[in-house]
Amino acid sequence: MSTFLTYLTLFVMGLVAIVLIRGLANMLKGGSGNKSNKLMQMRIVLQAVAIVLIMLTLWVTGGGRPS
Repeated sequence: MSTFLTYLTLFVMGLVAIVLIRGLANMLKGGSGNKSNKLMQMRIVLQAVAIVLIMLTLWVTGGGRPS
């Protein structure tokens, strides 16, 4: 279970990075402000999911404490 959560957390963190880069690229090339706004909103949601998954992974694994 903890391995699955770790990989899922890493996957969501990767999605956060991809959405951030796409949003920044859209802003730099002078794209639609609406599209940039939607991408940044998606980034915030993905970051919240990533934080929840990180906390859940730490809870399941005992937070790295020796057992």
